[in-house]
Amino acid sequence: MNHGLMDDSQSRQGSDMDPNASLFEPVDRFRRGLGVWFDLTGFGPEETPFRTAMSEPGLTLRSYSPTSGAGPVLLIVPAPIKRAYIWDLVPWASVVRRGLASGLSVYLAYWERPGRIESEFGLADYADRLIVDCVEAIGKEQGNGPVFLAGHSLGGTFATFFAALHPGSVRGLVLLGAPLHFGPDVGPIDRWAAMAPPAQISTAAGHPVAGSLLSGLSFLADPLTFGWLRISDGLRSLSDSRALRTHLAVERWACDEMPMAPALFGEIVEWLYREDRFMRGSLSIGGHRVAPELVESPLLSVVDPHCRVVPPQAVLPFHQAARSRDATVLRYGGDIGVSLQHVGMLVGREAHRTLWPEIMRWLHAHGK
Repeated sequence: MNHGLMDDSQSRQGSDMDPNASLFEPVDRFRRGLGVWFDLTGFGPEETPFRTAMSEPGLTLRSYSPTSGAGPVLLIVPAPIKRAYIWDLVPWASVVRRGLASGLSVYLAYWERPGRIESEFGLADYADRLIVDCVEAIGKEQGNGPVFLAGHSLGGTFATFFAALHPGSVRGLVLLGAPLHFGPDVGPIDRWAAMAPPAQISTAAGHPVAGSLLSGLSFLADPLTFGWLRISDGLRSLSDSRALRTHLAVERWACDEMPMAPALFGEIVEWLYREDRFMRGSLSIGGHRVAPELVESPLLSVVDPHCRVVPPQAVLPFHQAARSRDATVLRYGGDIGVSLQHVGMLVGREAHRTLWPEIMRWLHAHGK
């Protein structure tokens, strides 16, 4: 599947309209070309066949299951950075395939590259309206009723906000390395966000924030995680063919930069990373308050004690403040062959050997 050339004309258009975007367009174009090279040499993703259940500006809802009669419904909410196929990377490192094999009805909210319309989208869209549309589309196929939500990184943040806004729509919440508490004492990215210039400087032109800019900012915030540790993982994977294949697939995925809607970028940086509004109870989305104590559904959180991108202290304070009476914490210890340890809980061999079977048991136990 050729992800590298998708929306290239759109990127050129954005470059012509926005002088600031042109600075990063050559980098984005090079990385897309590098992604094509990965595909041609056999290191691209191997995605599970799917059908489109619903499509609208900013989102395509993928279904991997029959239109009715399947098991408990799992809606995956990815992060808005890079492409969502990290959840379905290769057959042995695919949460989608594992969910299907366990008898779940699996859907994936596949964020699309923001264009003119989506540039105005913020948390009210990504954490509320678009997920509502997914749940309604699923209801037409599977019958109305609450669904399980699973989210990794900022996708888990979105899923949590949705659960706070729509408690009756969520049967259970699975969060994997999802940041919900922010502050300079939490981790390198939070410390960088506290010292960086206001987000409005990057969003003033009103065009999507370039994917390569987001990657560059991540590297500046934590060069150890996004630099040396990736190289080290590749070197340690050389003696293990499957680990090396997974490592290269993640590296190919890392070339698939997703620009971010400027409104969303500004709200994430200012409202979350700088002001920690959610944990402080002062976050408002669409005129409705969003706070930890409004999350009532059964809750399973996965933390990685060694992760610098989303350390446990970014997750556990929320876990303790949520109103959920049924709350579980699982710890993931890392893997070789995942390039970025932050995504290891989605693609790592040890994660799929021990972590995901336990998550599947939890989903089925709460789906009865």
